Amino acid sequence: MPRFYARRRLSVAAAFTALISSAALFNAPTASAALPTPVSGATARSYLASLTVATEDRTGYDRDLFPHWITQSGACNTREVVLKRDGSNVQQDSSCAATSGSWYSPYDGATWSAASDVDIDHLVPLAEAWDSGADSWTTSRRQSFANDLTRPQLIAVTDNVNQAKGDQDPATWMPSRTAYRCTYVRAWVQVKYYYDLSVDSAEKSALQNYLASC
Repeated sequence: MPRFYARRRLSVAAAFTALISSAALFNAPTASAALPTPVSGATARSYLASLTVATEDRTGYDRDLFPHWITQSGACNTREVVLKRDGSNVQQDSSCAATSGSWYSPYDGATWSAASDVDIDHLVPLAEAWDSGADSWTTSRRQSFANDLTRPQLIAVTDNVNQAKGDQDPATWMPSRTAYRCTYVRAWVQVKYYYDLSVDSAEKSALQNYLASC
């Protein structure tokens, strides 16, 4: 085969491959949340079995008892660190505020290009933690819980989805994306186990049901 035609075939093949790659990128989420990977389903089931079952008590709860969005490094607070971590191509100004980027919300599958459309969810809500034992903690421990970047506790999600979740536990609220539910309950149990928080009976039953298929 003449070299000219061989080169031409290679060029056409390369162009076709590039086209397919571009289409895949176009159809893929523009960003993916980077929640720290939770424990396995088997480990989560083991953790759940060891958690204390108790009735929730919200007496005395106040969100301000959990100091949150504290400074993490330089001018960056916890919210800004999570926005950077969970986003794609995130640009920040000199005060660490996100000025551009893309955020994929794993709860509902939406992608956002404005940080104002994104909330940082406490996967185990602050009020839920209070109900489950955090009422006896020191302020320092509640601050650590509210700003925990090590456990799978903070994640960037669609703002109104986070607001709809509120302080509900898995007995009454779960992500609408069924593909994310296993990750969600594994993370939930890991956080509760690490912080020695209790579960109520309905919450434990729901977690057992979801973890059975993880």
